[in-house]
Amino acid sequence: MSRPVPPSRATTVRRAPGESAPAVRPAPGGAAPARPRRLLIRGQLRRPLALTVAELREGWPQRRTEVVFDCAKEGPRRHTFDGPLLRDVLDTARPAFDARRRKDRSRFLLSVTGGDGHHTVLSWAEIDADFGDAPILLATALDGHPLDGTGSQLVVPSDRCGARYISAITAIWVGAWDPTDRA
Repeated sequence: MSRPVPPSRATTVRRAPGESAPAVRPAPGGAAPARPRRLLIRGQLRRPLALTVAELREGWPQRRTEVVFDCAKEGPRRHTFDGPLLRDVLDTARPAFDARRRKDRSRFLLSVTGGDGHHTVLSWAEIDADFGDAPILLATALDGHPLDGTGSQLVVPSDRCGARYISAITAIWVGAWDPTDRA
């Protein structure tokens, strides 16, 4: 059973035009960064994307959120994550729905897969400003350490358990579920 936890605190990290992202501390031990991983964003999109953590950091406004969630193996976990809103990144990929029609947007699902094969499903309505407006992040840094070597992490600040915190994201599929497709 999950324990009550304080709500997360999300803030937007604002930069002046032309100002670069703030430096993040190197990984513990000063290890050289690994070859950049690419996160594939595909599905029913007008503009599929393949992005590195650096591109996520440089291409969209960064948010910071402090979270507490229950981990099944390790108990309560407290972390600070930085990264763009999932919704902002997916808007760039231009999902193939009619943005003017709420019911069309609400049919879309998001499947997020991590490097270890773990995956989760979200609905577009969870992140849509007209519905849940959840500040879900594609993290570029964890506790001030860049995630360039390991890959972005899905951060769902409203979740009380960490099951949807997908590490080392390799792919996000976006599309409508067809209830007539029983295959």
